[in-house]
Amino acid sequence: MLSIYQLKPHFQALLRPAVDRLHGRGVTANQVTVAAALVSVLLGLLLAWLSPVTWLFILIPIWMLLRMALNAVDGMLAREFGQQSKLGAYLNELCDVIADTALYLPFACLPGVTPLLVVLVVISALISEYAGVMGPLVGASRRYDGPMGKSDRAFAFGLLGAGVAFHLLSPAWIDGLLLVILALSLYTLYNRVRQGLVETR
Repeated sequence: MLSIYQLKPHFQALLRPAVDRLHGRGVTANQVTVAAALVSVLLGLLLAWLSPVTWLFILIPIWMLLRMALNAVDGMLAREFGQQSKLGAYLNELCDVIADTALYLPFACLPGVTPLLVVLVVISALISEYAGVMGPLVGASRRYDGPMGKSDRAFAFGLLGAGVAFHLLSPAWIDGLLLVILALSLYTLYNRVRQGLVETR
């Protein structure tokens, strides 16, 4: 299934000069990973606290774009400059799900939005990522199949954030879009398990 993740090589090519400069200054992949997660948690807390100030949700798409760049940067630093480690592997997966959870849950605080839908989307995202990580346990690769992988969810919630900030989406529309994200996340879970099993045959 098509996923934004497939555009990653082109994105990395644009970031390579910046990655070279960061390495020259002694920045490590793990530092970038942890910093991105910390900023995500702080932003999530800010939005949950000030959820009635809806224009602040424009920070979601802005940060999602920056975070996507940082996710690519930490991977490039690890692979291209010999910084891969077991700790880095843990941090990469754990920090991603922590950051996603922190950035998605504030939508449950918006007036009129069904909190249960936001929670279900977060849970389905966690489980689908867990299914992807389980690939190596059955002899397959780490699965990134779509249609609602990490990058796709970031794009979808970026659009939701912009819609909330500019008052383009009513609570009913937000609920409807959350249902679509939930359905696609569940299909992603199925797809990752299915593709992982196919890979091991």
